[in-house]
Amino acid sequence: MKKLVLMLGLPFLFLACNDDEGGPNLPPQMELNDQFNSDKKGWTAGFSDYPVKMESDWKLEEGIANLPAPLDTQKKGFRISGNNHSDDLFMYFKKKMTGLKPNQEYSAAFTLEFASDAPSEGWSGVGGAPNAVSVGIGAVGIEPKTTVDNLEHYRMNIDKIQQKNDGKDMKVIGDIGNGTDKPGYKLLTKTGEFKGKTDASGNLWLIFGTDSGFEATTTLYYTSVKVKLTEATTK
Repeated sequence: MKKLVLMLGLPFLFLACNDDEGGPNLPPQMELNDQFNSDKKGWTAGFSDYPVKMESDWKLEEGIANLPAPLDTQKKGFRISGNNHSDDLFMYFKKKMTGLKPNQEYSAAFTLEFASDAPSEGWSGVGGAPNAVSVGIGAVGIEPKTTVDNLEHYRMNIDKIQQKNDGKDMKVIGDIGNGTDKPGYKLLTKTGEFKGKTDASGNLWLIFGTDSGFEATTTLYYTSVKVKLTEATTK
């Protein structure tokens, strides 16, 4: 009889443990802290706003690489680079977050750390100055993708930033100026928040990147990205 009581009690204990570990009551917050010192941490790099089959001419490159001098060359970052012939090159990173509440709005607080060699003042350039490259963040319920338009150009399927202008799915949080009047790589930190809504399965895509008005090569090294997701409260 004692064995029977214990066996009957086990399923309820199992359900209670499941509920304590999350179950249907998903946490109101989620945080990530990705350091690009060895791998991409699940982030995917991409490019848009350039003609189809022109990747080599635009010199589009991405991957984990050692930081350039005068920074610590023993450390690594997620390098992304492109030659902006179109005066509108978009270079971005995306990552899928799962396990969130379905159809729920979240506030995504980003902290980006990256290295840039673009001087903040005193320099002119083709189309714009070297720092005429805006940094943007976003959070959307669909996967951001590069698609082909009817003019055979690559475009995004979301409403991203457009140089200094916000889009519906992204916002500008600064530019890539290194804070000096001279070229040379410096580590910069940019922060900002953006609200996005999950899909019906509780997925949310995070995206950050740059949109360029500088018609030459921009090469950046992202060392880390931190994002804190918090359920947005309704008033």
